[in-house]
Amino acid sequence: MAKVKFTKGELKRQRDSLQQFQHYLPILLLKKQQLQIRIGQIRRELEQKQVTLRALEEEIAVWQGLLADPGVDIKKWALPEKVVTEAMNVAGAVLPVFKEARFHARDYDMYATPLWIDAGIDALQSYMALLSEMRIIERQINILARELRITTQRVNLFEKVKIPECMEHIRVIRIYLGDQQANAVGISKVAKRKIAVAQEGIFA
Repeated sequence: MAKVKFTKGELKRQRDSLQQFQHYLPILLLKKQQLQIRIGQIRRELEQKQVTLRALEEEIAVWQGLLADPGVDIKKWALPEKVVTEAMNVAGAVLPVFKEARFHARDYDMYATPLWIDAGIDALQSYMALLSEMRIIERQINILARELRITTQRVNLFEKVKIPECMEHIRVIRIYLGDQQANAVGISKVAKRKIAVAQEGIFA
C-alpha cells in the first residue's frame, strides 16, 4: 500500500479520488462493452467479404489462362490508383472506413485488344477493390483490439488496484483519526481531573 498521511486533508483527498474512480469505472465498462460488440460485428463483416472474395476467385479462375497472353497486359487497369477512405469514431477510436477504389482510365485500343478484356478488367477491379476493403477492415479490427486492450487494462487498474487502495487508505486513516480523537478525549478528561484535584487542594 502506498504511504499516506494520516490527516483530515488526506482523508478528503482519498474520498475525492475514490469518488472519481467510481464515476469513471462505469464509463470504461460501457466503452469496453461497445468495443467488444463492434469488433464482433466487424469480424462477421470480414467473414462475409471473404466468402465474396472466394466467389470472385472462382469466377476469375475460369478465364485466368487468357491473362497469360503475351500481347495483353491489364495490370495497369487492375491495380487501384488510389484507395479512398473516410474516418469514423467508434467508442473514442478513429477508424478508417473504405469508400472506394479508384482505377486508371482505360485507354486501350478496343479494336486491337481481345473481346474479353473489358470483362477481365471489370472482374479484376472488383477483386482488387474487395481486397483493398478487406485490408481496411483488418486495420479497423487492429485499432479496436488495441483500444480494447488499453480500456481493459484501465478497468482492471480501477477495479483491482485504485478503488480497493483508496478504500483501504480511507479505512486506516479513519481508524487513526478515531484513535487520535479518543486519545485527545482521554487526555482532556485526565487534565480536567488534575485541575479539579488541584482546585480541591487549594480550597481545602
